[in-house]
Amino acid sequence: MSHLKLYTAIYVVLFVLATVQALVEVTGMLETAYWAAFGLIIVLSFAKAVVVAGYYQHLRWEPRSLTVLMLMGLTAALALTVAASYSIL
Repeated sequence: MSHLKLYTAIYVVLFVLATVQALVEVTGMLETAYWAAFGLIIVLSFAKAVVVAGYYQHLRWEPRSLTVLMLMGLTAALALTVAASYSIL
């Protein structure tokens, strides 16, 4: 697959994930089912971050130790996001 096709496919995937995330926020799901909406937004954000890191930051072709290091940072950011969500309520 050429680079143009690959990056176009990645763009489409990111666009769809972002659109679903925006729909969750706009439909008022955050007001009715807060934790379900919050969990869905976290999962979508995590998926987008993995795709961006894997392809646009070229982690897919880097040594696995560097990928593990990046995943540790992503996990720490996720933990901080979840911890901060408790102060919202």
